[in-house]
Amino acid sequence: LRAAKIAEKFNLPILFLVDTPGAYPGIEAEERSQSEAIARNLYELSDLNTIIISVVIGEGGSGGALAISVGDKLAMMRYSVYSVISPEGCASILWKDQEKVETATNALKITPADLKEYGLIDDMVEEPLIGAHRNKEEAIKALGDYFLNQVKELKELSLEERKEQRYKRLMSLGSFA
Repeated sequence: LRAAKIAEKFNLPILFLVDTPGAYPGIEAEERSQSEAIARNLYELSDLNTIIISVVIGEGGSGGALAISVGDKLAMMRYSVYSVISPEGCASILWKDQEKVETATNALKITPADLKEYGLIDDMVEEPLIGAHRNKEEAIKALGDYFLNQVKELKELSLEERKEQRYKRLMSLGSFA
């Protein structure tokens, strides 16, 4: 959040790379105000005046991922996942059986294709067929191209238009017809 506020001060666009497993659920996390930090990020980033683009590049899990996913655009690399809980955590809670991880994964709908279909993300960024970790240069190029194109498009909007678009996007999350 401190870095984002500095970027705002100098009118620099922000690229958040989301790659975080689920938050630690123990009492120690609450003693260190983990939930307050997540809530503060959600609140503050939603009203920042600079362009914010978040891209899930690996695992986007739990509140930590949500806390840096607030912005003008949210995208995912093709082979990434994004969810409020890990499939392992879901299987453990619902079935008390770690062998149900695949069932949980399918039920959670955590892939870019699923989340795009439900309107929870804006875009899917292609990555090499063999995976970003095996062809870093191509993955970085795809990510950079996506970021620069989105910044260019968002700069065409006024601050008021961009913030209104961000607000509508955030308020539409969780809406059902």
